[in-house]
Amino acid sequence: MKSTIGKNITISLYGESHGESIGVVIDGLEAGIKLDLDAVQAQLDKRRAKGKISTQRHEEDLFHITSGFFNGCTTGTPLHIQIMNKEQQSRDYTPQLLRPSHADYTAYVKYHGCQDYRGGGHFSGRITAPLVAAGAIAQQILEKKGILIGTHIKQCMDIHDREFDDLNADLKALSAMDFAVLDSDAQSAMIKLIEAAAAQKDSVGGILETMILNVPAGIGEPYFHSIESNLSAYLFSVPAVKGVEFGMGFDFVNHYGSEANDAWLMSGDKIVSKTNNNGGINGGIANGMPILFRTVIKPTPSIFKPQQTVDYNEKKETILELKGRHDPAIFHRARVVVDAVTALCLLDLCVEAYGGKWMRD
Repeated sequence: MKSTIGKNITISLYGESHGESIGVVIDGLEAGIKLDLDAVQAQLDKRRAKGKISTQRHEEDLFHITSGFFNGCTTGTPLHIQIMNKEQQSRDYTPQLLRPSHADYTAYVKYHGCQDYRGGGHFSGRITAPLVAAGAIAQQILEKKGILIGTHIKQCMDIHDREFDDLNADLKALSAMDFAVLDSDAQSAMIKLIEAAAAQKDSVGGILETMILNVPAGIGEPYFHSIESNLSAYLFSVPAVKGVEFGMGFDFVNHYGSEANDAWLMSGDKIVSKTNNNGGINGGIANGMPILFRTVIKPTPSIFKPQQTVDYNEKKETILELKGRHDPAIFHRARVVVDAVTALCLLDLCVEAYGGKWMRD
């Protein structure tokens, strides 16, 4: 099982949903970077389950840095973050009954039945908590360079949030939100929809839209190491992400080239594009415009309706009726995870371009 990503800044995840602890090791951070630990905790708090629209498993998600950090700064050695699990209910899981759309079957096959099945084990969204902590560190480094990241819930079923408008103001507003919607009316409607799905023992999915400001032109590589391919690798590591599109994305199919092309203009002494249909990326390389992409989060597969499945041990069909505590929607919690992996990917790309000392200078 390989759970490491990154070239210059590598992160390695470990742990299982119902194990003693979960965590991450970050390797490649320059020595002497000051970190705001309260800001890290604030990001973790945004991911935590809250209210009726999330699981009733309420973990504190208090993190501990056990190495790589001393006297308020990184030391240059691998930085280890640990988060304890305290609210497990392992009795709710029956290993031989394969949960539809979960990794139960593929994990059985790949790991010969030796995997920790409780709560999804290493495949659980629980493991995104240390990912958020690592991403919060990356975000702090990027923000000192003026690079800002923000994600809002663009759509849930037929309910749409408004588009990004005043980019800096919108990203600042989103940074303080638990339920990241720019239109308060859309927020109320989405929450009612999630609660209604929960009442029906069902779940819903959503689309997240992410904006990145002030990425320097020239970051990235063509073909196999493009910004799109790198970001996609990180984004698809987030459980329940099933699609990614950049800029206009799949809507390009509805436009002529004359409509889709981004014309170039001068803004003072700076080259900018009139539109941003390509989402700030040309040829896999940042063009200096805001980078824009969307991710689709599937409905939570853990639902309380009876579902057809297979008993793995008996090799026969049966009906599964789940017990336990599950989210009727996870996209509002996944939003901060998307911000985290975006920051980790961008930090890796910037260090590739400018070297490790860029993080501290």
